[in-house]
Amino acid sequence: MNSNTITLEEVITDMAAGPFGSNLKVSCFVGSGFPIIDGANLKGYEVTDNLTKFVTEEKARSLSRSIAKRNDVVVTISGTLGQIAYIPFDSQYEEYLCSQRQFRVSFDTDRVYVPYLVFYFHTYEGQQKILSFANQTGVPALSQPLKNFKRIEMNLPDLDTQKRIASVIETINAKEEENNKINENLAEQAQGVLNHFMDQYQYQLNPLSDIAVVIDCLHSKKPSAIDDSTYQLIQLDNIRDDGFLDLSACRYMISQADYENWTRKCEIIEGDCVITNVGRIGAVSQAPYGTRAAMGRNMTCIRLKSDLQLQAYFITVLLSNHMRRQIQYNTDEGTIMGALNVKNIPKLLFPIFGASVMSDLESILYPLRKQIEYNNIQNQTLAQLRDALLPRLMSGELDVSNIDL
Repeated sequence: MNSNTITLEEVITDMAAGPFGSNLKVSCFVGSGFPIIDGANLKGYEVTDNLTKFVTEEKARSLSRSIAKRNDVVVTISGTLGQIAYIPFDSQYEEYLCSQRQFRVSFDTDRVYVPYLVFYFHTYEGQQKILSFANQTGVPALSQPLKNFKRIEMNLPDLDTQKRIASVIETINAKEEENNKINENLAEQAQGVLNHFMDQYQYQLNPLSDIAVVIDCLHSKKPSAIDDSTYQLIQLDNIRDDGFLDLSACRYMISQADYENWTRKCEIIEGDCVITNVGRIGAVSQAPYGTRAAMGRNMTCIRLKSDLQLQAYFITVLLSNHMRRQIQYNTDEGTIMGALNVKNIPKLLFPIFGASVMSDLESILYPLRKQIEYNNIQNQTLAQLRDALLPRLMSGELDVSNIDL
């Protein structure tokens, strides 16, 4: 153990689990009030404010041990394990109620720069330490989470060094967030252009099959993952809600033989759109430049006919409110969960304009969608840079003494 190695118990000042499920039932939720943290708020380094659940102030105060404050760290106990985030200093709310699937931790801020600690637990080493006390059977959950979390050992340099290391990562994160905000604006512009054309020009609602072919996966058993393979199988996590097929989000690699088998009917390439059939029904993404991948289960490829160069228009319509209503209308409601039947996808109605209007529409949408794609690819590069830098910064392999804060 080097001189900087500590157990978390040495720097924790307080911690508590979320309330038992019986104390926080669905019937407790209200339209607005005291915010509740759940897994959807822990998808990055910081707890986000995209909150959908609230309880009354009175209810929250009756569960005061489960209230997390700014600069506290929140960790997922069950479900999607490995989630850990901190409540930023400038968060919308000063306090949040943890759900029964989280626990909260407060740290001695004279010794711990909280963002540094959270960045550490997003590295491979940090994730392995959290997952080391996960149940090996049954529903994914951390065993004795508070007790075992306190026992974790990690390298903790002096506070100034922690801040310098964190500043490098925060700079990368800030650029990612800037790109995301730009993309949100560009996506809104694209939808605004589509809506304007639908208001100003005549069009017909034609079946999707008039302009595209629909190709089903048809496979049922998922092939085994191969660590050293270069052949990728698309998973549901690769299909982002913003319309970008992110092959870096979940890299599931398979053997060449399995790849050839799964791409007999369809290999996903640039411009193809992939849509989900169950779960996140109708989530759709478009493959960026350079894509070559096999399509996984519970998804369908939608490929423009070869004589049509309308890729920007295509994905813009697929992401529109018009198409969302079409998908809802064509979703089969089962006894357990709904599903978008592959047979219904060709029936989805697309707005088709005259040839010259369609050409004008594509010429406006194309640079918007390409900029979104470029920004997302840049974010992939930034994420790879961050993942490569973090372990070297935290081990001391890279010197941070000359970084200006």
